[in-house]
This record gives sequence, structure tokens and C-alpha cells, in this order.
Amino acid sequence: MDKILEVKNLKISFRTNAGIVRAVRDISFDLEKGKTLAIVGESGSGKSVTSKAILGILAGNSIVEGGEILYDGMDLLKIDESEMHKVRGDKISMIFQDPLSSLNPIVKIGRQITEATLLKNKANRKEARKQFNSVLALLRQAMIESGAASEEKAKEMCGTFDTFCIKANKFEHLYNVDEEVCEDCTTHLKDLLFKAEKNQKQNVKYIAGDVVAKANKFKSEFFVHEYRDRLQKASKKVKDLLPEYKPTAEDNHLSENLDKAIRELTAILEEMCGQVKPNFFRIGFYSLKNPGEDIYKEDTEALNEKALKFLDENFMLEFLGYCEKALKYSSEKYLSKKREAVRVLKEQLPYFEGKISEKESKDRVKVMVKAVLESIDPLEIKKDNRAYTFDTSINDAVDRYFRFEKQNPKEQARFDKQTAKVEKLKAKGRKIDWKVVPANIVDLDLLKKNICNVISGLVDKYEGFDKNFESVDFSERKVEIVDFFKDRASKVVYKITRSMAKENAIKLMEEVGISEPRMRYNQYPFEFSGGMRQRIVIAIALTADPEILICDEPTTALDVTIQAQILELINELKVKRNLSIIFITHDLGVVANMADDIAVMYAGKIVEQGSASDIFYDPRHPYTWALLSSMPDLDTKEKLESIPGTPPNMIYPPVGDAFADRNKYAMQIDYEMQPPMFEISETHRAATWLLHPDAPKLETPQIIRDRIARMKAKNNNGGENNA
Repeated sequence: MDKILEVKNLKISFRTNAGIVRAVRDISFDLEKGKTLAIVGESGSGKSVTSKAILGILAGNSIVEGGEILYDGMDLLKIDESEMHKVRGDKISMIFQDPLSSLNPIVKIGRQITEATLLKNKANRKEARKQFNSVLALLRQAMIESGAASEEKAKEMCGTFDTFCIKANKFEHLYNVDEEVCEDCTTHLKDLLFKAEKNQKQNVKYIAGDVVAKANKFKSEFFVHEYRDRLQKASKKVKDLLPEYKPTAEDNHLSENLDKAIRELTAILEEMCGQVKPNFFRIGFYSLKNPGEDIYKEDTEALNEKALKFLDENFMLEFLGYCEKALKYSSEKYLSKKREAVRVLKEQLPYFEGKISEKESKDRVKVMVKAVLESIDPLEIKKDNRAYTFDTSINDAVDRYFRFEKQNPKEQARFDKQTAKVEKLKAKGRKIDWKVVPANIVDLDLLKKNICNVISGLVDKYEGFDKNFESVDFSERKVEIVDFFKDRASKVVYKITRSMAKENAIKLMEEVGISEPRMRYNQYPFEFSGGMRQRIVIAIALTADPEILICDEPTTALDVTIQAQILELINELKVKRNLSIIFITHDLGVVANMADDIAVMYAGKIVEQGSASDIFYDPRHPYTWALLSSMPDLDTKEKLESIPGTPPNMIYPPVGDAFADRNKYAMQIDYEMQPPMFEISETHRAATWLLHPDAPKLETPQIIRDRIARMKAKNNNGGENNA
């Protein structure tokens, strides 16, 4: 199970004039790589608040009372805005509910799609270079300390690796620049042909002349060598025919010969843009060791294979051998430090289980943090979220304990004073039209338990790593670290120009189903329908090729037909781009054919969680029953059931099960105590007292049993799961 995002014990409230609104109350879930998690519930259940917390865009009156959101070695709740800026939009993107409010009405669509890409590209390149240099220096040091190579040999190997990577980067940079110019020229010629077909006025001589000039100035031999003769002939033909172009006030069409010549040049440029790209990582080393050889004349695929063989035989296999020994040494070195960290953590844990003082607690936290930070292996490419976030998590947990230790008496005194005032007024016969805001008393034992959980959680993680250390595949890890270097080197040279950004935007618009994207690129949001605007918002979310896509009710403002199209599009993009998706909705029917896992939320808590099959074929919580019973489908003939009442006022959250007042199956205990999460299977859990062994045995409502039977019958007959 490859978790890409972990939400642990998240609690979020909001300050309002009426009191503190408990929007999210201790929820936990995991998002697995390449899967879709649907979070389902009525308005006000805390779904959107959760998604905004992940992106760090909560309102100013929000209070993050506890929990962690772990991603790529970071706790997203505790990193600063500069770090969150690297995550938001690049790694995690979001599609909002109303596409019109997500778009700037006075800025053209094209600019809105390309703006973030252009702004972030420079910072991303700088960060990639910094990461490349720092990890390579650590690897060189590990080679020396492990005895895998002498200091001189390690310096030589890492120096060679750095040198040929730089050389490869230079090759790739020239190639990318020419590719950008070529794409730019292709874009201009396509726009020219499109406008000519529509008989639109344009400066054909200037546009085509500029393309011809640029087409003769390509600098990368890898890019232009195979096409040089054809390109020169085609561009000369266009240049010779341009003087004949003489548009009139009524006719801006191209002549047949000029149209044919421009199309021929466009085809060559498109072919150049689509040619097989050299593997510059391999070729960089080959060129470094064979400086006098003319490598440009060779077939690209043949050169790629030849360079790979030369690289393996003369450098890479030896370098990988050193890498494997260095990584194993580093891992063993930090394993001993992990054992020491476990010893320190276990030594400190009993103190936090008893009576604690602020000064001593913070001193002990410093000791633990030091041990944990020293135990993190910097050469582990896949970061351990718990270790990397231990510093912020333990400090936050301790700070919260002592903050509420001081605040609780003040809050209780305020409540007692206001209550006494109310009683005094009532005794005088005065009518009271206001309520005393309940005391915001936080359970200190629970906060202390949170401190202990942070410590014991890392102990368990480290002990598990120790137990499974012998099974670590260092041959796989050496490939991971080289792939890391190649990825960072590629990002260093990936410079995005405005023309590249435009072409990428047009491709994205086409990918999300926008017809005539070249023309639409220059239109304003009001010129698009609701469904088309949502497609534009999806395109904007995908510009940085994120790992996680959060969809916050993306189909609510659309009609049923367009809803189906958008859902189908999101599913296609998920498969094509290997996205991990959090899909937020109030409608279980919307996610029936797209979710892998489902979390049902009510009044800020997850009340049932499981696979899509668990929720649709074996629902256990009365709220899930209510949602399914009120959901229409094509085969339901009986009257749908509505959910009576309204969600509770979360300024005054219920003591027991929040759904009790609307639940016709509620028992007395539902009003008195919150139910724990009962485990139904490895994948399925629900928080309802009906699952307690002593609870009366109730059957799933008939309307749901009938629906399940129909779905099973359809599946048995080869039909789709159509909830």
C-alpha cells in the first residue's frame, strides 16, 4: 500500500461572533498513490474545510486545533508559506466547485492557464540545481566513509558524473531552446493558416518572414541535422512566394502556392518537434570521452543505444556499484542512530505519561528532536514522513498541552461568570434571549495522549524499519538515486518561454475537451459555457502535472449530462497521468463508478470508511443508509426517503452521535456517548453503536437491500456497477 498523503487526527474550528464552530473533529484517512478517495456528506460536514487545510488556504478565522497532514516528508499544517508555495499547484492542485468564481472575468483564458507555469519555472529550476548538488556531495562523502572508493576515486567518479551531467544539460538546453523556437514557429504558422481560412486580416509577410528567419538559426545539431536541407528549401520557397501576397479589403486568403508552401514548412517543423529525442544523459558521457567524434550524423535511436553501452562499460556500472555500497553504508550508519533514537524516545516516554512541567517538557523534547534529526538518512530519496515531521509534531503537541492548561481555568471562569449572570437575571424574572457559549475546555489527558502518540508512533516506525532492514533492496535504491539526479538535471534545463507555455496550454485545452483551442485561447471566461469553464479550471489545475488532484464538488453547478462528461474526463486524466484524487461531493451516486475508497462525513467526523464496494454493497452506518436511500437511480420505483431534520449547530456539538437526532434507529447511548470506530473488515470501518456486540441486530433498510440486489444482478449479467 503506497500512501501518498496521510491525514491524522485533524481538528479544525472557526472563530465566529456566535462562538467557536467545530468544523472538523478528529478525522484520519490515507490517500493511496494512483487511487481516488471520495469524501461524501451533506453541506457543512467539513469536506471542503479538510481539502482547504491540505492546500493551506483556510480562512483567517480558522483554528487548527490538532492533527497532521503528511506529504513528502512534510506536515502541511506546520510548514511556512514559502515551503507550501512549492507544494500548492505544483504537487497538489485543486478544482473548485464554481468554475466562474475560480476564473478572473477580465483576463483571457490563455493567460490564466499559463501564468502560474511561467512564474514558478525559474524557482523550480533553481531548487532542482540546489538538490542535485547537495545530494551528490552527500553521496561522495558516503562513498569515502564506506570504503567503497578512496577519497581520490570518489572525487573523480562524482566529478565525472557532475561534469557529464552538466555537458548533457548544455546539450539538452540548446535542444530545448530550438524545440521551443520550433514550437513557437509552428504555432505562428498554424495561427496564420487558421486566420487565413477564416479570411481574417493579418500581417502575413511579417509573420511568415519572421518564421523563415528563425528556421534558419537553429543551434542544436542534434535537433536540426537530419532536417537541415529540407528545412532550408521549404523556408526559401515561402520567402520567395511572400512578395506575391497582396490581400484586399475583402479577401485575406492566401494564394494556392503560398498556402501549400506554408503548409509544407509547417509539416517539417511539426516533424522536427516530434522527432525522437536523444538521451542526453548517455550522450553527455559519450561526448565527454570521445570529443573528436562527429556524433550528430548518427541515427538518434542507434546513438542512444551505442551511448548506453559505452556509458555502462566505462562508467555507470562501476559508479552504481559504488552507489550501492555507499547507500548501504549510509543506511546501516543511520540504522544505528535510529536505534539510539528509539532508546531516547522510550526513555522519555514515561515522563509524558505522568505529571509534566513546561520547562522540563521542552528540555526533554529538545533531547528527542536532536536524536531523531540525527537518525534521518539524507540519502533516502523516499522520505519518512514521521521522522521528518517529528520536530514540528512533538513541539506542537507539547505547546498545545500547556496552552490549554493555562486557558482551561480562564475559560471555565468565563463560563461560570456568564452562567451566574443568566441565573441572576432569571431570578429577577428577566427574559433571556441569548445563550451562554459553552466552555471551550480541552481534555488535557487527551492532549497528553497525543504527545505520547507522536513519540510511540515514531518508535513503532523505526522498530519496523529495523525488523525489515535485511529485506531492503539496495540495488533498487541505487537506481532510485540515479533517477533522482537525472530528474533534477532535467528540471534545471527545462526553461519555459511564453511560446512554450502557450503551446502547452493549447495541448491541455485539447486534452480536456475544448474544441478549437487555438481560437478559444484568446477568449474570456464569459464566452464559455459552464461545462467548458470547468474544463478550463481542470486544465489550469493540471499545468504543473501534479501528483494529487483535489476535486471539490466539481460537478455541482452543472447539469446532469455535463456532469457525466466531467466525471468521465477526470477518470481518463487519472489513468493517463497516474493521478491520486480526492473527490469531494454530497452525492454518493456521483462517485459510484469512479471512487476506489469512500469516506462518509457527518458533522465534522468520518462516520464510515471503506472501499467503494464496502460502502455500496455493505453499508453499516445509519447516515450512509440515509444517503443511499435518498439517492435516485433508473430502476428505483418506490418513493425515495428524505433525511429528516437538519445537521446540528457545530457551535454546540452533540455529546453523543451527531446523527442521533435524525436517526430513526438511534438508541439511548447515541445521545450520551460518541461511538468509536468499529472495524468490520480490514478495509471497512464505521462509527455506530449498532455494531457493538450488545446492540440489537438490525437489518439494512429494504430500499437499500433491493438496490444492492439489483446491482449484483447487473454485475452478474456483465453490467456495470451502477449505484
